[in-house]
Amino acid sequence: MSHEIPDGPAAAPAPADLNLLRTFLAVYRSGSFTAAAHLLGLSQPTVTTQIRSLERQTRRELFERLPRGVAPTTVADELAARVAAPLDALAAATGQGTLEETRAEPVHLAGPAEWLSTVALPALGPLLAQGVRLRVTTGLTDALLDELRAGRHDLVVATSRPRGRTLTAVPLADEEFVLVAAPVWAERIGERLAADGPGVLHEVPLVTYAEDLPIVRRYWRHVFGRRLNCQAAVTVPDLRGVRAAVAGGAGFSVLPRYLCADELTSGALVLLADPEDPPINTSFLAQRPGAFGNPHVARVRDHLLEAARSW
Repeated sequence: MSHEIPDGPAAAPAPADLNLLRTFLAVYRSGSFTAAAHLLGLSQPTVTTQIRSLERQTRRELFERLPRGVAPTTVADELAARVAAPLDALAAATGQGTLEETRAEPVHLAGPAEWLSTVALPALGPLLAQGVRLRVTTGLTDALLDELRAGRHDLVVATSRPRGRTLTAVPLADEEFVLVAAPVWAERIGERLAADGPGVLHEVPLVTYAEDLPIVRRYWRHVFGRRLNCQAAVTVPDLRGVRAAVAGGAGFSVLPRYLCADELTSGALVLLADPEDPPINTSFLAQRPGAFGNPHVARVRDHLLEAARSW
């Protein structure tokens, strides 16, 4: 689908006015014309007019108008990547960002407890040192996305892509799932898993975070090509607890590699299988457009996306 806006005979686009770019960045970060107008101290019609003017100059559609707020097009993503840092630096040099930073409210971030604790919060440390405040909620994706739509959160790390058009979401990171056990169980199983198949694991207690075994069942289908016929010996509603139980010799489980990388390195956990094509799950960073004008939300969002490049 093209985002080009026809505008008469071809000609080189005129350089964009700094005010137009500043308004564009406010809309991009806040997710709505209304929130951007509040943030900039402008009227909503003025913001709308400026965005339309910039779209005419660039001859590209920058935002998709939604029932509530707007969603950036890929053209807007590219433009924001080019202009955000220079405009932020200019605002800092001229003191124009002081009022926005002073009145910024805490950023409400939600997602899986294990991922937030292990990955997100350490990555956000520099922002917290700069005065960004966080309010963190943990839970399962479906419930957190419903709460995001209701306005309870600013950003949600989702383990699946949100459905519908009320939320904007971008891929954040891929996590690999691994089949692990403590050395005592790995020694007992030995090479029998490769020789006899996954049925030998029925001799080993299974530790998981939910009774319906979603992660383990997915691993079985993807790697072994069969259904899992096994019940959990231990359920712990936190993957960090699953990791601790397995490392303590309680049995085996399937965990995200990021969560048990140190244990695999130290030998506290051992890979029971190392397939060439392991199961991968993509997480998404979702936000509700048009619900806020807090500049710190954009800082947290951009920082997580930048940090995710090295995960």
